[in-house]
Order: sequence, then structure tokens, then C-alpha cells
Amino acid sequence: MRIATSQLYNRPASLMTQLTAQADKVQTQIATGKRIQTASDDPGAYLRLQGIKQAKADDGAWAANIGMAQDLLAQTDTTLDSVESQLQRALELATQAANGTMSDANRDTVAEELASIRDALFGLANTRDVRGQPLFGGATGDVAFVKAADGTISFAGTGEPSAIPIGEGVSIQGTVTGARAFASGASDIFAVLGAFTAALEAGGDVKAAGEAALNGINASIATVGVVRASAGARAARLELDTERLADADEARETARSALEDTDVTAAVTELQKTLTILQATQASFTKLTGLSLFDYLR
Repeated sequence: MRIATSQLYNRPASLMTQLTAQADKVQTQIATGKRIQTASDDPGAYLRLQGIKQAKADDGAWAANIGMAQDLLAQTDTTLDSVESQLQRALELATQAANGTMSDANRDTVAEELASIRDALFGLANTRDVRGQPLFGGATGDVAFVKAADGTISFAGTGEPSAIPIGEGVSIQGTVTGARAFASGASDIFAVLGAFTAALEAGGDVKAAGEAALNGINASIATVGVVRASAGARAARLELDTERLADADEARETARSALEDTDVTAAVTELQKTLTILQATQASFTKLTGLSLFDYLR
């Protein structure tokens, strides 16, 4: 059988090219720590990795929304804590003024402080959230509450605050409307304080007005307590969601590592084997190319 000279050269040259490419590939896997560089390296694993990366990106978006909701709920709780402090002081003043034994001068002093508390509550009710929006606003409105020329304070928004998506088909409200926290029926704290302040300023018997104020302030304190409890329950739920996402991310990372990360020990062994074969092939090729025609015929 005749063997062409080109065959003698092409076969080892092709083998050396393949071995060099294989060595380069393994060296890249070791250097990067990644077993899969392109889809052709392992199509099945590559597709699974793409799914893992997409799930990680989705959960990253949910985690960001959960963080935003947590910030809003924390701000809601902090603000309502200040509201409760103002209401407790208003309750103390109303209790003092309602017994009917105060002098007109003292009543004026109490009326002035109650008016100041009402203004402070108006400011708290119009607190801006971390996004620059009304913390206690509704679905619409640039501010939560407005004050009319006659001093009347009313809720300016409409509807419920927009819910924040925290999972596939799952949303949560990060705050509560001002109508529910500050101006709910008999516990409209602005109306309660406004009416009692006016009664104190007018003078005369304020016993009936005082009783109405005490009832209204106590109702407001109870309302704020319920709102804070609701916010606390949502915050606790978000903590569980945060833990769930963390667990899912840990499981994905384990799966990703098993599919993608280089087994360095095995890779080094394979590289050494490939380089040994490559060196032997190169040596053989060098010897082959050094043979003369006489050597072939001999």
C-alpha cells in the first residue's frame, strides 16, 4: 500500500492541533474556574445554567421590591410612633381640660398646645416616603392631606396605595392611607382636636366637648395601634419572604456550581495527560520531518 507524503505529515499535524486546542480549553477552564465557556461545551448544562441565571435575575427583582416594601413599612411604623406620642400628649391635655376646673388662661394655654399638636399631626400625615411620594397618600394625589382656608383638614387622596409586587402573582402594601390612620370616622383626629380647641377658646362649660375629645383621641390611639399592628404583620411576612429568597438563591448556587465550576484537580490531571501526549506527538513529528527519502526507502 502506498502512503502519500502528505498523509505522513497531515495526520500528526491534525492531532497536534486538536491536542493544543484541548490543552488551551482546559487551561482556560482552570484559569476562569468555569467548566462551560460556550453552549457547545455542554448544551444540556448550558440550557440549565441559563434557566438558573434567569431565576436569579427574577428573584433579584423581587428582592429589590421586598426591600422597598420593608423600607416603607419601617418608615410607616416610625412615623406612626411619633403620631402616637402626639396623641398621648393630646390625651393628657384633654383629660386636664375636661374636668371643668381650669381657669380661662389655662384653657387658652391648653388650646394653644392642642392646636400645635394638630399642626404637628398634619405634618406627620403629609410625610414623604423614601420615593418622595406621600407616605399616607392614596392611589392618587400629590399630598395626603390639605388644609382649607377655615382650618379644616381633609384627606386629599383617593383609593388605596399601589401594592408592591414581591413574587409571581403576589403583592403587598408598603403603607396605609391617611384616611385610615388619621381620619377614620369618629377617630378623625383633626376634626376632634379642632372641635375641642375651638370649645376651649370659646370658654364656658367644656365638659361635653371634653368628653367627646377624650373619646375621639382614644379612638384615634386605638386606630393607630391597629394600623401599626397591620404594618408589623406585613413586615414579618416580608422577613419570611426574604429568607425564602435567600434559601432559593443558595440552592441555585449549589446547582450552578455543580454544572459550571471547574473540578480543578480533575482538570489539572487532564491537562497533564494532554500535554504529555502533545509533547510525544511533537517529538514524533519532528523526527518524521527529519527523515530523508533514503530513510523511507531503507
